[in-house]
Parts: sequence; structure tokens; C-alpha cells
Amino acid sequence: MFEQFQRSECEVNGVRIAYRKGGSGPPLLLLHGYPQTHFMWHQVADQLAERFTVVAADLRGYGDSGKREGGGDHAAYSKREMARDQVELMRSLGFVRFDVLAHDRGARVSHRLAMDHPQAVRRMILLDIAPTLAMYSQTDETFARAYWHWFFLIRPAPLPEMLLEAAPELVLDSAVATRADHAHPFTPAAYAEYLRCMKLPGTIHAFCEDYRASAGIDLEHDREDREAGRQIEAPLLVLWGANGIIARCFEPLAEWRKVARNVEGRALPCGHYIAEEVPQLLLDETLAFLS
Repeated sequence: MFEQFQRSECEVNGVRIAYRKGGSGPPLLLLHGYPQTHFMWHQVADQLAERFTVVAADLRGYGDSGKREGGGDHAAYSKREMARDQVELMRSLGFVRFDVLAHDRGARVSHRLAMDHPQAVRRMILLDIAPTLAMYSQTDETFARAYWHWFFLIRPAPLPEMLLEAAPELVLDSAVATRADHAHPFTPAAYAEYLRCMKLPGTIHAFCEDYRASAGIDLEHDREDREAGRQIEAPLLVLWGANGIIARCFEPLAEWRKVARNVEGRALPCGHYIAEEVPQLLLDETLAFLS
């Protein structure tokens, strides 16, 4: 796993971002989801590094990256700031234009990255999400039961933090239980890494701030885009799990075509954790789209 990669850290946009870099060829940024870290790419990273210069980064607040306070409006965890982290990281590595492959929370960061920095993104692949504004505005009972953490994590501090910090194993297990296609989508090494990082000081608070921002300031930014007629300009591939909640509650292609000009995509035979449930299928889709 990550045999061709070196691990490093970089101070960008006022926060320390941890990442691994490996391979050679066109630059490709990998961004993870909740409650994971960049380690979620461990089954595809080495193969991607045969064709690309791969940068697998931890989002601010996650993994070994820095963990700031969110502020009164949670703006420090807005997808705008989290996207700026990654743009500045890539620039610091010499990449001003790059491809993006992102899952879950990282895909939301990437949505904002493509909107705010269109010149930086050549092509983009987003895994198992619909746009945040669509998901909140179309919430129904099925979605709320499966994505209960969306509504629990946004409660005011410190209640969610206190409860979640008391039982990180339950947090990790519950995040998987309603969204994976089977009970154990993570390898033992990945599970151990996610749990290690969840126990780092500040991680649970960062989780909460990420979601609080998505339910507030991020929606404001998304509405501003809609009102101004701004759309994602880069070619976009969206993939989702055929057996997941996104497929059950939304029409991903229809929703992404409201916010992006050039969209294609399909469902894959899995649940939410595409890179860890069907890594070979993801590789096939990624290489075909980015080649």
C-alpha cells in the first residue's frame, strides 16, 4: 500500500495539510470522505501512480492535518476554505492545473474547488454524493434515517463532541452500518488508521464543524452560484453506489446537470464506499475518463 509514495506535510492557507505524493505523469488530487482519511485510497493509489503524479491529502480537520476552531459561523470549515487548502497545496507542489478524484466530504470540497478555481481543474470525478443544496432541500425520512449524522453533528457544541469523543469506535461503526453494501467494507489496516485519527485531539470537533458549515455557510455559497448562473466548467464524471442511499433518494445525474455543464456517470454495484468496495471498477472508470 502506497509503495511509491512519500508522506509529507505543508503549511497552506493557515493550516497544516498532511499528504502522500507518488508516481509520475499528469497531476491527480485524491480527496477522502467522512470518517476516513487519505488512507481510503490504499487499494487504488499504487495503480493510479503508474499513470499519474498522485497527491492523496487529508482534509483540514481530518487525519493528520491541522485542526482549527471553526469560528462562530463555522467558516474555517466552509468548503471554500477547505478547497483553498487543496489548491494551495497543489500549487506548492508545482501543479496549477490538475485532475480530481474525490469521495463524500472530499467531493463536496471538490465541488466548491471547481466553482471557485475553474482554471485549476482539468477533469473531475465525484463519488456517491448529490450536491449539498439538493440533499438538504430534498431530505425525506429515508435519507434522514440513513444520514442521521448530518443532523446530529450540526447540533451546537459541545454536545455532539462530548458524546462522540466518548465512543469513537461506535462512531466509526455507525457511520458504516447504514451506508456500506456489506458489514465490513474497510480492511483491518484502514479501520485501524481511521480509528487512530478519530482519537487525535480536535478531530471530532472538526467533523462537527465540517457538517455545521455544510448546513449553513456552504448553502449560502451554493445559492449564490445558482442565482448568478455559475456552473462547473470542467468535464465531470459522477459515480454512485447502486445499493446506497444516494441512489435511493436522489437522481444524481439530474442533480449534477443543474450545477455542471458537462456531466456523465453511472451507478456501480456497491454501497457508499466505492473505493473500498469495488476498487477495480473505480480504477477502470477513472482511467477511462481521465485518459
